[in-house]
Amino acid sequence: MIKRVAIYAVALAAMTILALPGFAQQDKSKRPSPPANAQCKFSDGNTITVDYSSPRMKGRKIYGGLVPWGQVWRLGANEATTFVPTVNVTVGDKDVPAGAYTLDAIPTADKWTLIVNKTTKNAKGGPVWGIPYPGAQSDLVRTDDVQITQLSAPVEDFTISFDSAGDTCTMHADWETTRASVTIKEKK
Repeated sequence: MIKRVAIYAVALAAMTILALPGFAQQDKSKRPSPPANAQCKFSDGNTITVDYSSPRMKGRKIYGGLVPWGQVWRLGANEATTFVPTVNVTVGDKDVPAGAYTLDAIPTADKWTLIVNKTTKNAKGGPVWGIPYPGAQSDLVRTDDVQITQLSAPVEDFTISFDSAGDTCTMHADWETTRASVTIKEKK
């Protein structure tokens, strides 16, 4: 009898462990800051893909409040925001080779610095969580060539989007009443 109970206990534990990855995937879409993505396609078919989590405003003061001025912010929520150009590009005024990166920003009231960071995996090989920031030693580039404009109406959900024209994609990050935009050009 004890042997049979032990076998059932081991089987139940194994099924529970096998079910966890599926449960985690389901949970991701039900997070308060659900996953989102944006893609820009250049005229020759090369792309830029950004995967991020989209936090909600929920009546909070965002910039200068939830997102403090002058501090590194993960440009979204949850896991770090990924930036994957399939071709060499210029982000603002800085060269970025094709590859996989993460994005952070340092917002201030009148200007932003966009950070393209080389850290994309944690020590166990999984995705990097958005905080803590891995540090300037992991930065590929930083650009201050980010345009800040005020939106006419508040944006509840943090959103990254692109406008494209030929060999240029303009990436926009909209939230609260702020739009931060950076020009990304394909290098030929």
